[in-house]
Order: sequence, then structure tokens, then C-alpha cells
Amino acid sequence: MSTHGRRERERAEREQAIITAARDLALAEGWDAVTTRRLAAEIEYSQPVLYSHFKGKDAIMAAVAVEGFAELATALVSARASAPDPRQAVADVAAAYVAFAQQRPAIYDAMFTLAVDLPFATQDVPTDLARGFAELAETVRPVAADDDLETVTETFWAGLHGLVTLMRSGRLRRADHDRRLAVLVDRFSR
Repeated sequence: MSTHGRRERERAEREQAIITAARDLALAEGWDAVTTRRLAAEIEYSQPVLYSHFKGKDAIMAAVAVEGFAELATALVSARASAPDPRQAVADVAAAYVAFAQQRPAIYDAMFTLAVDLPFATQDVPTDLARGFAELAETVRPVAADDDLETVTETFWAGLHGLVTLMRSGRLRRADHDRRLAVLVDRFSR
């Protein structure tokens, strides 16, 4: 292997180590605990090494978010593909979305609630974000009828996100979460 190839591989490994450390720290302690100083200590590199890979914490959060989009898209694909019919697909995809948000709250926050420098709803959207949205669209396609598919998909996503966010922040009763989710699924699977 050439020296250049080895250096590129080592650089990619360092970058992944930074992303993994940020993700693990955020999941364990929240995003406030993620600082470049703390990450440098975690991965045993200096802060300048971190800055040679990322402009700062926001760029690291964006990288974690992109990984999260890939994981979410995979979960949505699996949920839809295993459903026996379109109505069950809506229910299974909704459940997979909510489970992802509940099991990875810090990742979900980086993806959807914290300010990160990622383009949404443009041609420059990251591939995995687009893949997740496309999976939501395929889920609601059978029930969209003559309505604009993109608008129906955005509304379904907004409903899921709203339920997740309001419940996590204590603004909705946790005990009624399953009922609310069932109402949303019913409205999008008629």
C-alpha cells in the first residue's frame, strides 16, 4: 500500500473516531458535554487534530446527524419492507421512527432539533437524509391518492416529529402516546 493510501485511511479512521466519540458522549451525557477539548481527550489527539477534520462542534454534530440519517433510513426501509400491506406499513414505519427517536435522543436532536449546517429540502440534501424522506414517501404513497406526495410526506413526518418532540419535552402525556400515534397512523393509512 502506498504512503498516500495509508495516510488517507488513517485520516478516515481518525475522523470516524471523532464522530463515534462525539456520538457516544452525546448519548451518555447530552450535547452540552461534547466539546472539542473533551473529544480530544477521549480520542487522545490534540484539539488541532480535531480542527484539521472539522471546523468545530457544529460540524461534528452534522457528521453525527448524517450517520443518524443513515440508521433511520435503514430502520424505515426494514419496517416498510416487512409489512404485509400498506396500512401496516404506515404503522410499522411510524413505530420505527418513534423507536429511533426514543432510543437515540441525542442523535435525533442532532438530526432534527439542534442547529446544524445541513441542507434540508434542497438539491444539496445529504443522500441518507433524502433516502429516509423517500422511504416515508413510499410509505404514504398508497394513501396519498391525488394529493401532492411530497406535501403528504412532509405532513406525516411533521406529525411524527411533533409527537416525539412534544412527548419528550413533557408537553404531552406519556401514557397516551400509543393512542396519539394510532390516531396519526389511522389518518395516514385510510
